[in-house]
Amino acid sequence: MLFSTIPFLYFFLPLVLFVNNVLLRRHLKIQNVFLLLSSLFFYAWGEPTFVFVMLLSILVNWGFGLWVDKKRDDKTMILSLMLLFNLSLIFVFKYLMFTMEVINEAFDAHLRVPIINLPIGISFFTFQSISYVIDIYRRHGEVQKNPLNVGLYISFFPQLIAGPIVRYETVAAEINDRSVSWHDFSEGVERFIIGLGKKVLLAN
Repeated sequence: MLFSTIPFLYFFLPLVLFVNNVLLRRHLKIQNVFLLLSSLFFYAWGEPTFVFVMLLSILVNWGFGLWVDKKRDDKTMILSLMLLFNLSLIFVFKYLMFTMEVINEAFDAHLRVPIINLPIGISFFTFQSISYVIDIYRRHGEVQKNPLNVGLYISFFPQLIAGPIVRYETVAAEINDRSVSWHDFSEGVERFIIGLGKKVLLAN
């Protein structure tokens, strides 16, 4: 689902804004759950299968965050395992086919090259996951005991498929405590309209 499409502009975005800012405006925890489910739906709209890859990434990195917060003396091992998992995820989906083709060509091998489709936005949500664990280790944000909050940070739909990558420390406090004013909301709407105009009228 792209930001410039009819389903997003006329159905998904208005519904999410209305429910989040009107119906649930006094219920932060329910807001977080709703935004997480909305973000997963947004991703599953275009990637119904690979949403499970993102869910795996969320759960594993939530675990790494708890681990590194509790066992800071073992930080080298924990951070190494975290990087190995996340970078392996990117390697498998983005570079495994290419690597096997190079091996076949260079060594006259006959390895069977699997057809692996590339999940949308895998680099963005993977590096966001890495940022979460590293910022927890650096004490630049409070560890999230609730995996749903980690999922919201990693999968938040406005930056999920096109970025930018958002450091966890910049939004950590707002996950558990935030306020929205009409002034900020109107500025956000104005910025969105300008960006949408650039996308549709210039970039397209």
